[in-house]
Amino acid sequence: MLSCSCSSLFRFTARKTLGLKRWFSALSSDTIFALSSGQGKCGVAVIRVSGPYSQEALLQLTRLQKLPEPRHAILRSIKHPVSSETLDKGLVIWFPGPKCFTGEDSFELHVHGGLAVVSAVLNALQAIPKLRLAEPGEFTRRAFYNKKLDLTEVEGIADLLQSETELQRKQAFLQSQGALSKLYNRWKQSLTGCVAHIEAQIDFEETDTLELGLLEAVSKNLQKLVDEIERHINDGRKGEMLRQGVKTIILGEPNVGKSSILNLLCQRPAAIVTPFEGTTRDVLEITLNIGGYPLVIADTAGLRSETLDQIEKEGIRRALELLDRSNLVLLVVDLEKYLKWTLTNVNKRFSDYVIEYLKSLDLQCLIKNEKDPNDLFSKQCIVVLNKVDLLQSTIDIDINNTVMLSCKTEKGVSELTNVLSDKLKALCGEPTEEHPSLNQVRHRQHLMDCVSYLKMSLQECSKGDVCDLVIMAEYLRKALRHLGKLVGHVSNEQLLDIIFNEFCIGK
Repeated sequence: MLSCSCSSLFRFTARKTLGLKRWFSALSSDTIFALSSGQGKCGVAVIRVSGPYSQEALLQLTRLQKLPEPRHAILRSIKHPVSSETLDKGLVIWFPGPKCFTGEDSFELHVHGGLAVVSAVLNALQAIPKLRLAEPGEFTRRAFYNKKLDLTEVEGIADLLQSETELQRKQAFLQSQGALSKLYNRWKQSLTGCVAHIEAQIDFEETDTLELGLLEAVSKNLQKLVDEIERHINDGRKGEMLRQGVKTIILGEPNVGKSSILNLLCQRPAAIVTPFEGTTRDVLEITLNIGGYPLVIADTAGLRSETLDQIEKEGIRRALELLDRSNLVLLVVDLEKYLKWTLTNVNKRFSDYVIEYLKSLDLQCLIKNEKDPNDLFSKQCIVVLNKVDLLQSTIDIDINNTVMLSCKTEKGVSELTNVLSDKLKALCGEPTEEHPSLNQVRHRQHLMDCVSYLKMSLQECSKGDVCDLVIMAEYLRKALRHLGKLVGHVSNEQLLDIIFNEFCIGK
């Protein structure tokens, strides 16, 4: 059984005793190894080794007399360092530091992906003194401390490993390649210049008169910076929704076809469907890929104002609670009931029925404007008119984003998917290198704090000749510190633990 040579207790004690940077320096003197290509049988398994003893480890495993040419693959037998038994034959690639992922000497073994082969090679590595199994995210953590990556790029790599859809991949890849870093560092550089001008005035001022035009120039630059950061923050949380998935809820009265719609979108029987009302009691969530966007869709209990069933009441309560946290609503309407309603409401519109329907379900919170059908909903909403297989003539629909659907014949499914895709694109946007998306709560908080201090400094700056430059400089330094925290120039141990522990072993 492979085990890490440093216990959790030792790591905690060492950090408290040595401090974060000294602790990492001591830990990075170890040479680490791990399977980097994932668990399970595969054609080729990649085993990564990194650290100061990599050269000796490589020579022991391959019996080479000298190190191979950097970044060139060679075919060698992999031998056990103690028994000299040949374990496998595979590719060996040598990456001398600092021109490698971790910034330190490292190499990779590309061996056959059988479980026994991988286990034998890992055990051979463990038999070499000064080598130990890597912790989760330790290779990337070393790259961060060796300044090969900043914190936003690290987070991008983590998201890239977790991405499930094309647009998630694109956003994560751009971030891992420094799209956000370039933006935040540009802001940091601009703010550093402002701080330098103010502090120079404090340090070298020989009279009580401010340098001509100093405050005006600094104020202009700070206001421009505030405007840019606020535009970045006020993006409708597009990047966060793309990263986490668009929270979507299916709402409607009992037995209207909510679970059937979920099953159609999933293309499998994810939810139980019966002819009886109240089949769905709890919230059932499924993550789907719609046009490259992640959709986290939830089937919920049918809504009705009166029920004696305590379990059904709890299901309705949970559905309404989830509605508050949802980004998108699928409101399911029964065509048969709508047609009966039209018999006694001849001069009324479809939107009038939807308004009455929402009120009967105690969903007045979804109504924004009763007079304008195209501005009816307070949330992004798609109306699904189900059971259209019963329709014998055309009907007039005055609400945009209404889909005519038959769960029985599956007519309208492609139209529903297209409308969903358009809604998701509007909600999530499409990340580009020129306009990278803000996608982490941590980023948002630091930027909001930064803007807050920038506005305080602008307020002080507006006092003109009576402006206290020392106070202004202090506000600017605090704003600068928050920008530094974004990219990891100012970091804390707890935050780093949270980020790197999300990685798998071997990355």
